[in-house]
Amino acid sequence: MNVQCFVKKDFQSVFTGKNNPKLLYVSDIRPDTSAHPRVMHAHEDFVELILICSGSSEYLIHDKKYKVQQGDLLIYNPGVVHDEISGSDNLVGSYCIAVGNLHMPELKEYALIPQDAGFVFPTGEHFEPLKTLFEMMFRSLSSGEINAEAFCHSLMHAVLVKALTVVGVKASNNEETEVEEPSILGQRIKEYIDKNYTEPITLQSMGEALNISPYYLSHVFKEMSGYSPMQYLLRRRIGEAQTLLISTDLPVTTIAGMVGYDTQSYFNLQFSKNVGMPPKKYRQNYLVETRQPEKKRRKKKKES
Repeated sequence: MNVQCFVKKDFQSVFTGKNNPKLLYVSDIRPDTSAHPRVMHAHEDFVELILICSGSSEYLIHDKKYKVQQGDLLIYNPGVVHDEISGSDNLVGSYCIAVGNLHMPELKEYALIPQDAGFVFPTGEHFEPLKTLFEMMFRSLSSGEINAEAFCHSLMHAVLVKALTVVGVKASNNEETEVEEPSILGQRIKEYIDKNYTEPITLQSMGEALNISPYYLSHVFKEMSGYSPMQYLLRRRIGEAQTLLISTDLPVTTIAGMVGYDTQSYFNLQFSKNVGMPPKKYRQNYLVETRQPEKKRRKKKKES
């Protein structure tokens, strides 16, 4: 028996006109490499979508720690600070894509979902289709196949539509869930560090700037985030350094200065302690060199 499904005539894509998303990169983070996590960082002009494919861990997202596990979809709007806490006891395998040029109706520029929608979404029955889409995108781009960019651009649209479906389902199933109000004082401390992390901040200088006792400041912030203010500052700097290492060709010394370190040696020490390897090795290990298509390789072989 043949079965035929029709597309509704009144269907309209949400990605039209100015809202023309652009795929920036695709990452395959294997469990063994998650022992060297992407430390605290944020992106200002694009969204990250991360599909947890194996394992579980705790991630600090914005101002709270969340338990993440296989089947969860994480969505980071621009400006959302996130910290991937990992290690030998909680290895996580995941796929990640970055999408820019989003202009969703009535939302903040470059955002995919409303600011109050949350960050962690169980995918349920949508997990396998999403995983397949992520796998196809990474395999196509990393193999250097012909028209990989055009192919992956179309797959990205499918991922975004699935993601919006998952977020919509979660929202409708949790309408009556109470949302805990974040600490206003804790938020002030976080915003201060996020704005000034490149400066020579101390607990004392933070207290003076915010007119708060350093002891009370430290207590309130740790209650909210799970980190002391100085731990948060350290991870914020290291996370931004990771971003610069994998997205620019700047020397390590320059990057150290840009994230608030006076000497490269101390920066190297802190980076290695928190990531598990020195900055230069991290830069070399993180980026995937695109393989040449089979036909080109054969041609080069003949010419030689």
